[in-house]
Amino acid sequence: MNPSKKSALLSAALLVTLAPSVSAQASAPVKLRFVSLAWQTQAIAAVKTAVAGCNAQSKSYQVDYQQVSWDSIQDYLTTSFEAKNVPDVFHYESTPVMEFGMRGYLTDLSKMVPAEMKKDVARGAWDTVTADNGNIYGVPFLWESLITLYNKDLFKAAGIRVPTVAKPWSWAEFQQASKKLTIDKNGDGTPDQYGSAFGLRAPTNRILNLALGFGGNYFYKSGNKYVVKVGDKEKALLKILMDMHYAERSASPDGLTAQSPELFAGFFSGKFAMLPGIGVWARQTIAESGPKNFNWGVLPPIKATSQAQGSATQTLSIPAASAHKKEAMQFINCLTNRTNDGKLAAGDWLFPTRTSSLKGSYFQSADNGWKVASESAKYLTMAPFQEVNGFTEVKSKVLTPIFQQLLANRITLDDAAKQIEQQGNEVLAKYYK
Repeated sequence: MNPSKKSALLSAALLVTLAPSVSAQASAPVKLRFVSLAWQTQAIAAVKTAVAGCNAQSKSYQVDYQQVSWDSIQDYLTTSFEAKNVPDVFHYESTPVMEFGMRGYLTDLSKMVPAEMKKDVARGAWDTVTADNGNIYGVPFLWESLITLYNKDLFKAAGIRVPTVAKPWSWAEFQQASKKLTIDKNGDGTPDQYGSAFGLRAPTNRILNLALGFGGNYFYKSGNKYVVKVGDKEKALLKILMDMHYAERSASPDGLTAQSPELFAGFFSGKFAMLPGIGVWARQTIAESGPKNFNWGVLPPIKATSQAQGSATQTLSIPAASAHKKEAMQFINCLTNRTNDGKLAAGDWLFPTRTSSLKGSYFQSADNGWKVASESAKYLTMAPFQEVNGFTEVKSKVLTPIFQQLLANRITLDDAAKQIEQQGNEVLAKYYK
């Protein structure tokens, strides 16, 4: 036999022998590692159920679920990016995600997002994950508003008009109601019942997000960089907080050193009539852990010049170092489809970013304040700080410690404003050269 012909036949036979193995390898689903930050029992169950459903219907991927805590995710991701040992999809929030994206660690999803998803997810939610150049560094799937929880029985006893979605309170009306609800029952000079209690141990996000209603941005674009400015619009909310705690004494001093969950005992006992500026998720604690006869409700956002609130979204992102970007995006599409997005939001007592999901009967029910809470979602927007490179450092080194000093009445409002501007811009100078 001709040597060349013999060689050709052997090659053909080898290809026939290998063909089934190659085909099987090509059709085998890829393994994806998904890092989730769900932490409440109901939320974890919702995520795991959705992941199992996506695995069951997919032939191109199978997802391994990995649990990481909110406390450790920043360090976990930083180490993963540097070592290039990354998950294929991870759950986080938009502000740090944008910083990671600008540092080149994340996949630009702008050409991977399906048209149906792009249209259905709220525009304000997309703004939180979209860079100035149009790059999208995550799919926003959950977000929350800051609401006011109130004790219906105390309102009735004091003859307080309950604000409605159609006729919300101004901040002046809120302050008046808080004063009326503050009562020194035994005459010892210290109120036994306070109108309000703000959880302000870690005050920065709450202050910056609520300040938008006054037109206070804190971070302003100047050419191709951001600068920190604290003017009258930024000072407005801070002045109200100081007045309520120190001049009017209608806000409990307990809130100055507490996180919001630590205030529930006082809320349940009637010590606090309102918990203003608390995350919408807090309703779960009342519904599941509060006294059975506790009569509570949700108030619409308080109006300054507007009812606007800043809100970072919870996101799903794909690292640039992932070897399976196509399949990872397929999984995200499944995990955040209209049905799943609603279930994931309900499990976390948050809002789905999909407008079609938010219209569902669950979110429009009067039960547990859902309808009033869901109405507040239309005021959510992206706060300027969410796209500031270096914000994380400004927050930890400047804003939080200075806000804490102000709220402890150790420095004046004007001093706080000057220090925030000076120190904040010194930090930002390192990021915008």
